[in-house]
Amino acid sequence: MNKAELIDKIATNAGLSKADAKRALDAFISASTEELKKEDGRVALVGFGSFTVAKRAARTGRNPKNGDPINIPSKNVVRFKTGNELADAIN
Repeated sequence: MNKAELIDKIATNAGLSKADAKRALDAFISASTEELKKEDGRVALVGFGSFTVAKRAARTGRNPKNGDPINIPSKNVVRFKTGNELADAIN
């Protein structure tokens, strides 16, 4: 499902216009991004799951073209852990 399809589903399920559903989704994405940028940012949706930020350590990798070692710098990554209700629904 892409963003446009998600907007259609939100609009249908919530009885909103597509424009209102798009604004709501954009507001959720914006608020979540702002929160995850914080040092201890976390977005938890009970029953669905939670988004957290983790630091991936620097490491040495290999260039796939010639096998030479390359340094991959550390960076922050977003992690998602499913909630119990979502996990139960898909199993």
